[in-house]
Amino acid sequence: MQVILRTVFVVNITKVKTLIIITGLLISFTPAAFAAEVAAVQKGVVLSIEDCINIALKNSPQVKKSRYNYLLSKTDVSLAKSEFFPTIGIGTGLYYNDSHTSRRNTNNNYYSAEASINQLIWNFGRTNARIRMQKFNQIATQFNFDNTVLSTIYTVKNNYYAVLAAKAARDVNRANVQINTRNYQRTKAYFDEGLRSKIDLVNAEVYLSDSKVALVQSENQYRNAIVRLNNSMYIAYAPEYEIKNTETFNFKRKEIPVNLTKISEKRDLSKLPKDVDDATLTSSVEKLDVIDSFKFTPFPYTFEKSVEIAIENRPDLKAYENTLKAMKQSLLYIKRQYYPELRGNAGYSFRDTNSTNAFNMGISLNTSVNIWNQKSQIDAGKIQVELAQNEIDLLKQDIYFEVQAAYIDMIQLEKQIPLLAVKVKQTLENLELADGRYYVGIGDYIELQDAKVNYNNAQQAYVQAVYNYNVARSALEQSIALKPDVKIDLEDKK
Repeated sequence: MQVILRTVFVVNITKVKTLIIITGLLISFTPAAFAAEVAAVQKGVVLSIEDCINIALKNSPQVKKSRYNYLLSKTDVSLAKSEFFPTIGIGTGLYYNDSHTSRRNTNNNYYSAEASINQLIWNFGRTNARIRMQKFNQIATQFNFDNTVLSTIYTVKNNYYAVLAAKAARDVNRANVQINTRNYQRTKAYFDEGLRSKIDLVNAEVYLSDSKVALVQSENQYRNAIVRLNNSMYIAYAPEYEIKNTETFNFKRKEIPVNLTKISEKRDLSKLPKDVDDATLTSSVEKLDVIDSFKFTPFPYTFEKSVEIAIENRPDLKAYENTLKAMKQSLLYIKRQYYPELRGNAGYSFRDTNSTNAFNMGISLNTSVNIWNQKSQIDAGKIQVELAQNEIDLLKQDIYFEVQAAYIDMIQLEKQIPLLAVKVKQTLENLELADGRYYVGIGDYIELQDAKVNYNNAQQAYVQAVYNYNVARSALEQSIALKPDVKIDLEDKK
């Protein structure tokens, strides 16, 4: 009968350190840690577009995920370096041996302890290639983080512009309701005096109802725009707050109220307005004044300069380039699998039988290669390098056409906005003339309604063009990787 009790510990110091780092990372994923990191919005605060971007970057799970991937890539570098650190082995055992034969019985038990150290001296650059590969992968994850930040920024910007546009469109529709309300009141007064026909009164009611429907739709679009903005900042249950105009979206009001507190409010809009004595169309009602103060600075870069900036700045392109470098080092690592490893080792053992002590040390040079498998891995590595290079070439082409399309859209809208502003003023003048003709009995009701519809449509087209311009400009800035003045630390897990 033989009984053996033995315990052996083999430790690589750097790998233990890396394990501790990874364990710390896992701890940071707990819900309590995330709850502490959330940026909230205070009731009544006035937020700029930069404030909203900073809140989103603080709260975004995608940004946090990219940061964690970067931190994990740092541990991969540390693990690659660990091959140059010694491996320490410690073991102890208790042995019991009881033998029985026809001639004699043997009983032998003893205790032993061993310690060893194994050190890689050189493997002909194989480990160095792996370390460089992991470093390039780390740089790639850093640029992936930058790309995630860039995407988050421009999602917030577009949703911010959408709230501004929805607010302006709602104001236009609200003014249109006022126009049609006063027009209905005046037409009813004329009808009661026998100056206008029943069909004019019915048409006035129809146009008033249509304007109310359009207002309800625009209010719904405004609330949905708020929801999308809050979602892009990752703030549920957001209180009432305000947002500022931007340099390229600076309609007359400087702050825009943002809230969903009346989302369940119900109003009866089907009733016609009460009669008033002075039912006249006044310029203070229909002139919304949203365009009087709107100005913007044209985009400062030419198309050629924009393409140049994009190639220089794009983090996804830089990530691909560093992935290519990592692939080349991976191929070099595979090729060096042919080379042997030079290792040094030393050990000490103790056995209580006769107090036996032993010390040994040596140097070994060995290799073990499956030639066919190695050749296949090298071929696969070469293809991976070619694929990585192809992805870079493809992305450069995509960047060029992406910048080109965004630039064309922006320039077209940049030219269109002043023309639409002129159209708004022209349709306002036409409405005032048509109203005056109708008031004195020269013009007919159809002429007046056409003038009102044209004026309202011109305002809506102007607001939409301003929004489209801001989105197109935002898309161009994103495609050339222009980052606003925001601060975010890659190493800061908070």
